[in-house]
Amino acid sequence: MEQPIIIHSTFTVERSFSKSPQVVFSAFADPAKLRLWYAGDGQNDVEEFSSDFRVGGEKRLQYVLKHGPVAGKHIANMGRYQEIVPNQSIVDASTMALEGKCILASQTTFEFLPAKKGTDLICTHQGAFFDFPNGPQLLETGWRSLMEKLAAELAA
Repeated sequence: MEQPIIIHSTFTVERSFSKSPQVVFSAFADPAKLRLWYAGDGQNDVEEFSSDFRVGGEKRLQYVLKHGPVAGKHIANMGRYQEIVPNQSIVDASTMALEGKCILASQTTFEFLPAKKGTDLICTHQGAFFDFPNGPQLLETGWRSLMEKLAAELAA
């Protein structure tokens, strides 16, 4: 019997924003704002999005990718908020499935640090990828892209 390949990965994405920690935190806490940069930019066909922003609350995103190496495939992200410190940090645990098969179990921590010119955001992702060898690189690229989308939303 062939053994599954599990790749453990940790990466950090840092980004500075000219807005206060309260404003940046709000882009995560308010489901309508979160959807704009996290799910709703038209790059994917979103089938479902919800965010119950409280400790123990669920975050769900299901979509079909329009571009990239798995274009046309169905992705389902299911998460639960583990810890929330208003305007300071968010920790969530989540899974990602590709065409119904779990390819990732992870924890993501967001830290909102006051800076002279606004906020320094530190996103640390720790994950176990299942039979998805290029998953860590794809996901890190994805988070960097999401930070760019967040910057655009905050500037709008």
